[in-house]
Amino acid sequence: MVAPVPVVEADSGLEGRVVGDDRTAMEAAVPMSQANASGPSAAGPVLAPNAPDSYVVKQGDTLWAIAKLFLRDPWFWPEIWQVNPQIENPHRIYPGDTLRLVYIEGKPNLVLERGEGARVIPRVRSQPLESAITTIPYETIAAFMSKPSVLVADQIKHAGYVLASLDNHEAISEGDTVYARGFPNPAEVGMRFNVVRVGDPLRDPEDNKILGYDGVYTGSGRVTRSGDPATLLMTDSNREAEPGDKVLPSIVDVPLDFVPSSPKTRINGRIMAVSDGVTVIGQYEVVVINRGARDGLVAGNVLAVFKAGEFVRDEEKNGFLGGSATFFNQRIELPDERDGTFLVFKTFDRMSFGLIMEAKNLIHVADRVSNP
Repeated sequence: MVAPVPVVEADSGLEGRVVGDDRTAMEAAVPMSQANASGPSAAGPVLAPNAPDSYVVKQGDTLWAIAKLFLRDPWFWPEIWQVNPQIENPHRIYPGDTLRLVYIEGKPNLVLERGEGARVIPRVRSQPLESAITTIPYETIAAFMSKPSVLVADQIKHAGYVLASLDNHEAISEGDTVYARGFPNPAEVGMRFNVVRVGDPLRDPEDNKILGYDGVYTGSGRVTRSGDPATLLMTDSNREAEPGDKVLPSIVDVPLDFVPSSPKTRINGRIMAVSDGVTVIGQYEVVVINRGARDGLVAGNVLAVFKAGEFVRDEEKNGFLGGSATFFNQRIELPDERDGTFLVFKTFDRMSFGLIMEAKNLIHVADRVSNP
């Protein structure tokens, strides 16, 4: 049971830094390179340098950014968040709400004061709550999920497919009419779908087993006539589509109301793919790792990203055999260096999708991920 939250009046006289300007939480937060200057992650919550005593939530904020504003390690957010049973949906935070940092029995806690803009609005399951902030940027995840660049076997198995095109066009593009079938549920007029080609397999770098496939987005279409086959008008074309390409719903079905947290199990995996096939990864890039639900990962889990230490030769004893016997020099592996922070937003059995939340240096495929 969570203890009742003490009432904190708006004019409580708390002293200290208050973020009252126009900066969002991410703009006001201390950069990763400075926040981690004091050493590795602690075993419990540590306040961020210059953490404010209060913060008014702004449009465009994310829960991650707010957590980073108050904490050196944002994944400890659940340990300082006080659930107020008198507030409906206390986990939801809205622009205009005020978060106050108070101390209960000597430990930091965050107390929520509702602003005038706080209200709950009905939504479609695939859309974020209007006004309520999400944990991570919704637009980034929506773009990735609506035009999938990574497919799992079950997704491919239950997807519709392009059967043919009107007039048997060999290369299908914008403005063409196509026929598709194999939908798990009837395709109704007005529904929108993406056409995706199944590409190369994605293999686990550790055991070489296939965990998924590259998804090559070719275009999108709208159902103009139901039936079997259904008729679609191609409304967008990124490249030429072909019979056999998969037809997937263009909706986004990824709840983003989770909170950052540390995994409950020990995780040690690798980055195995990046959206759009880029080779250099920065902040807010979607990546795929070779660990998933079977390993104990859930949406909201945070992992640290490490660059594998290089091997170098110790040339201290070069002169032992006349200065030319580098073959005998000992090869030394340098320590791994932390380069970023990764947050899981969707898990499968053996792999997970996630977002690079912070990148101190460039991140690459095959970099290691583990508990923060």
